[in-house]
Amino acid sequence: MAWEAEDRAGTFVPHGREEFLVDLGGIRMNHVIAGDPTQPALLLVPGQSESWWGYGRALPLLARDFRVYAVDPRGQGRSTWTPGRYTLDNLGNDLVRFIDLVIGRPTLVGGLSSGGVLAAWLAAYAKPGQIRAAVLEDPPLFASETAPACGPGIRQALGPVLAVWHKYLGDQWSVGDWRGMVAALPREVPPVLLKGLSALSGRTAGGSGDGGQVPQNFREYDPEWARAFVSGTMQEGCDHAAMLARVRVPVLLTHHYRHVDADTGHLVGALSDRQARRVRALVEAAGQPVAHRSFPDRPHSLHGTDPELYARTVTEWAATLP
Repeated sequence: MAWEAEDRAGTFVPHGREEFLVDLGGIRMNHVIAGDPTQPALLLVPGQSESWWGYGRALPLLARDFRVYAVDPRGQGRSTWTPGRYTLDNLGNDLVRFIDLVIGRPTLVGGLSSGGVLAAWLAAYAKPGQIRAAVLEDPPLFASETAPACGPGIRQALGPVLAVWHKYLGDQWSVGDWRGMVAALPREVPPVLLKGLSALSGRTAGGSGDGGQVPQNFREYDPEWARAFVSGTMQEGCDHAAMLARVRVPVLLTHHYRHVDADTGHLVGALSDRQARRVRALVEAAGQPVAHRSFPDRPHSLHGTDPELYARTVTEWAATLP
């Protein structure tokens, strides 16, 4: 069963922009559009538990130089929820169809976190000519795999946090115990991870200010995403090393707060320095240039916490592209 936006109509609130749904066959994808149609196209893919409006403050800045398309991936926002069908390949092919049906021309793609992994997926596997270049905003490459080729995997990274999310919220919010989830974080998440979450996220560990109110971005998110990452089903058939070795366009990699605990090996961050070096090496071996911007004092979402810096970083790099 697919869960459409009308099934969850009481979930949503206005976000100040007109939203559109396009039927991609397997799902209907929600999105917004900003900027002059004559400007270069830019597709933005939010991270896990983020809807398009996470880019809200960055959109007007980017719209000065781009025709911007910000989407809700399946399982997030107003896009279709698809129980049992959350994989990188499904999510990536949704975006391939979106580019064909909505954008209709070569596009720059930028994504945060899991959206950054999807940007890398498009850089490797989209149709020839669809993608001009890819911005990978603090992506958990290798670190979101259960058995990565390089560095710590999901269980040494943020997997314990995602496991708590799913345990207390359940697939499609079938459990829905938000207060229980917030209370369980200090008990069920290793202390080194819990201690670093505020630096990583720029907010409290569960995403809630007082532990009682469910944040709007979580209300719009299917927690089955969390289970798909922890179990490894999200990555099935999509080995990160093999994907990066097939990248066909220039890449900008931004790398934010990260810390690997010397005693436990836990990674607080999206990817370690070693993993970032491996990403660069694989893409360069594929014959593509990689620009690396390190922001070790910045939270995971640069576009959410410092939209001016994010927009400037993307725009200045894009100006160097052929």
